Amino acid sequence: MKSSFRTLDDADVRGKRVLVRVDLNLPMENGRVTDTTRIDRILPTIREIAEKGGKVILLAHFGRPKGGPDDANSLKPIVPILAEHLRKPVAFASDCVGEPAKSAIAKMRDGDVLLCENTRFHKGEEKNDPAFVAALAELGDIYVNDAFSAAHRAHASTEGLAHKRPAYAGRTMQAELEALGKALDNPMRPVMAVIGGAKISTKLELIGNLMKKVDMLAIGGAMANTFLAAGGKEIGKSLCEKDLLDTARAILKDAAAASCRIVLPVDASVAQDFKAHAPSKAVDVDHVGQSDMILDIGPKTVDAVERLLKEAKTLVWNGPFGAFELEPFDKGTVEVARAAARLTENGALLSVAGGGDTVAALNHAGVAEAFTYVSTAGGAFLEWLEGKTLPGVAALRTAST
Repeated sequence: MKSSFRTLDDADVRGKRVLVRVDLNLPMENGRVTDTTRIDRILPTIREIAEKGGKVILLAHFGRPKGGPDDANSLKPIVPILAEHLRKPVAFASDCVGEPAKSAIAKMRDGDVLLCENTRFHKGEEKNDPAFVAALAELGDIYVNDAFSAAHRAHASTEGLAHKRPAYAGRTMQAELEALGKALDNPMRPVMAVIGGAKISTKLELIGNLMKKVDMLAIGGAMANTFLAAGGKEIGKSLCEKDLLDTARAILKDAAAASCRIVLPVDASVAQDFKAHAPSKAVDVDHVGQSDMILDIGPKTVDAVERLLKEAKTLVWNGPFGAFELEPFDKGTVEVARAAARLTENGALLSVAGGGDTVAALNHAGVAEAFTYVSTAGGAFLEWLEGKTLPGVAALRTAST
């Protein structure tokens, strides 16, 4: 199937100045990068453009700088890390527009890589200011967006540029869009979604969109407690949004009308204290004590979810089943994740997962590599699940017609 946006397959980059929007908003502690996943994701696009003789001019943001440049949010410390992973030199421009950027680009040879300073040092970036877009566009001949994680923002470097220069999806953007399309736009059925997390309130739009698109929706995490309470179950001291009990009941009713099967826990791992290795036991959801806290799904629920996974052809996952960061309350999430990974490896399941906690949970379970696609996009992944239009993606589609 021909994609609705142009990719690097359609671009002639030789001898061209290629503006490549990437995500280098890396987690840092004490000036050191703690996770290079986002660097690893953009390497194929950078290498391909460089090897085809294009000049690679990287645009990215870092952090949330206020009122202009500041050392804490500079991209300069990322240059040696990027060069190490890329295994070739990376130059640095002290600004992303104006004379510093122009002079750095003028020194480039075909195949060179240049990282420009934080686009958010300019107020015009987040405002998508036409003058700032024009200043960026002046630096390049072609625009490539490889930052799906920033595609939910209509900023100058993520959306505006796509209207000023021939625009293409980078390989990471392409892989993300193709994986997400297979998961919800044109999925193999039955489709199962796993939605976890602490609060229904943060995922109302998500649940509302998914129940119209999936056949089975398993709800985990503390948000499942609100559904249990809405059904009249005792949930003890468990986290619960008591003001949303009517909302939970309405969701169940709407799901039934949409022929979407909602799967709630039938048993749970409970403890008296919210801490690692707290004494715990598995109980049916009808037998949760007044002083109990539900911190994970129980073995019967794990079995039920695994049986449904075997029926499913497509899985979309956002959010853990329990307090996975505390042992032994990681067990439900880990066991279901490993079951999904086995089915994926056997070719029986297409599995797409995303969101910060989900990625961390899959890494904890040691199965992230086994899933069909794991999105590191966070907010953009959630907005896509909610059925929202992502400006950065829409611009690529508009620009390619």
